[in-house]
Amino acid sequence: MTPAERTEKIAAYAAGPALLEDALKQFPREMWTWKPARNRWSIHEILIHLADSETNAYLRARRFLAEPGQPVMAYDQDAWAQKLNYHSQNPNDAVALLRLVRKMTYAIIRDLPDDVWARTALHPEHSNYTFDRWLEIYSRHIHGHIDQMKKNHVAWLADRTR
Repeated sequence: MTPAERTEKIAAYAAGPALLEDALKQFPREMWTWKPARNRWSIHEILIHLADSETNAYLRARRFLAEPGQPVMAYDQDAWAQKLNYHSQNPNDAVALLRLVRKMTYAIIRDLPDDVWARTALHPEHSNYTFDRWLEIYSRHIHGHIDQMKKNHVAWLADRTR
């Protein structure tokens, strides 16, 4: 990744929480627990997932910086959603947690020297997990889930007119 690409991705990473909060305004709260299919996530579940994912990202970033070359934890996001009963958790708290954790991580990564981004960690699902790869994943993670929420909204509206 070039320094210019990295700068762009760091900016996208920083912007994620504000984009999420803006996107949530377009979805009626009454549809947040609606699921487009039994095996698909509701907006509520997506928000809890985003908080879980962000806290994992927070720990992984710190591992890259403080203990490069060491293992990072993988997790089964669907098992977490089910076994942690995402619908019993508060989505507003999840968004607040995500916002704070991302703010803290951004404060650390925004001015790192270029050589740090080549550091690696051992990830069971990625053979070459560099800090650049971490940034690639998390700079677009929220954006991808906003798209998922928009699709849920379209499906919910269609379901209501049947």
